[in-house]
Amino acid sequence: MAVVSSMPWGGGGLGRLSWFRGELYRCFTGRADALMDLADAVLCREGPVRSLAELSEAAEFRRGHGALYDGLAAGGIDAGRLRDALVAALPAGMPLLFAVDLTAWPRPDARCSPGRMHCYACCRCDGRRKTVPGWCYSRVSGVEWGSSSWVHPVDAARLGPGDDQVEVAAGQVKGLAARLAADGRCGGPGQPVPVAIFDSGYSPGAVSHALAGENVQVLVRLRDEGRRVFWGPPPPRRPGEKGRARRHGARFKLGEWRDWPPPDEVLAVADSGRYGRVEVRAWHGLHQKTQSRGYFARHPLPPGGAVAGTVIQVAAQKLPDGRVPDGPMWLWHTAPEGTGCDLDMAWRAYLRRFDAEHGFRFEKGTLGWTCARVRTPEQADLWTWIILAACTQLHLARRAVPDLRKPWERPVPPGKDPSPVRARRAFRHVRARLGTPARGPKPSAPGPGRPKGSTRGPAPRHEVEKKTEPPARGRKPPAG
Repeated sequence: MAVVSSMPWGGGGLGRLSWFRGELYRCFTGRADALMDLADAVLCREGPVRSLAELSEAAEFRRGHGALYDGLAAGGIDAGRLRDALVAALPAGMPLLFAVDLTAWPRPDARCSPGRMHCYACCRCDGRRKTVPGWCYSRVSGVEWGSSSWVHPVDAARLGPGDDQVEVAAGQVKGLAARLAADGRCGGPGQPVPVAIFDSGYSPGAVSHALAGENVQVLVRLRDEGRRVFWGPPPPRRPGEKGRARRHGARFKLGEWRDWPPPDEVLAVADSGRYGRVEVRAWHGLHQKTQSRGYFARHPLPPGGAVAGTVIQVAAQKLPDGRVPDGPMWLWHTAPEGTGCDLDMAWRAYLRRFDAEHGFRFEKGTLGWTCARVRTPEQADLWTWIILAACTQLHLARRAVPDLRKPWERPVPPGKDPSPVRARRAFRHVRARLGTPARGPKPSAPGPGRPKGSTRGPAPRHEVEKKTEPPARGRKPPAG
């Protein structure tokens, strides 16, 4: 039972949603009608999605369950065109903050599915392993200021065993920056510079090097404070000094920051609200020593052998739950030439990165992203794009859906958006008003089925592939 509010949520026009639905339909390169019905079934089905077969029972999917699987097996999508549509559907005036992170689609028992690799899984708590066989996706999601469950997915890329996560993420960010510039959101005089926010699993020097020359700011979380060391710029050569010029200056160890020289910039926020007093300090022109492994095994070292940036320390008085932090938070920041380091933006922007985790949880737990038991990676990619398009449709319809709340739920406060779960609960009413660009199913008779006497052997098995690392430059690959 649901309680319907007397007025629809905010009125609002549905022109952008209607345009996006038409563009999504045109993005499908095969089985477009079945896939569009499948996308509507994801949004209109009651309760969380638990399996693909259950979606065929939704009224919005006007075909049989065989057409559902045939759509994923034989259908296709123009990913580049859909990326353009996702960027064009971003809210006007949205801050150009984009969280970049990896997330896993666990498939531990799918031995007939190729392309699986060991993906990091923080909840694999069997005492020995922290990975799970499956498909790993690099995701880029737009986030906004303030606490919210709404995120704006704009890109997804599946990693292979031989792919480097920094290279894949850098390619996604470059493509996103080009689309934002083509849409007129950045790149012009006085327009903001997009910020790509990375977690501590990315090498700060490698990410900054991969995005050098792009109109993008880089913000990376720094961990391992007890061992991580940075170096200042080398001192100038003295007259008559011989030998190779020094590459590194003063030593800056994060665990010994109290012995550092005074910071170049300081910001004090007397009352930040949930975090109390916040002090932000920044040291410019620091770098780490780079080695010919990982990302730099595939790419030449930067001039001088180092990538310079800004190391930022964020010291908060308290955490939102009232606990005292164990220590300061450290960030790494680089920006295009002529773009300064806004300390207030930096520390607040990184906190918004965690909103992407809410988006992952909603996609997996409610929309059923990882519940689909598809076989091939191509089917997984197609299903992933359908889920991303579903999130965008919900955001475009959030202010036009009626507030269907349970008797124990509070009404949505005026001026605020409903949660993604409550927007999805009422999306079927919006779809009934807009209709669908998909054509209805054609009447047909059952097919002849498999010829009598024919047999099909077992599906081929595929082992979990291990990540391959290229040998460091100057070293010979192992024999055999």
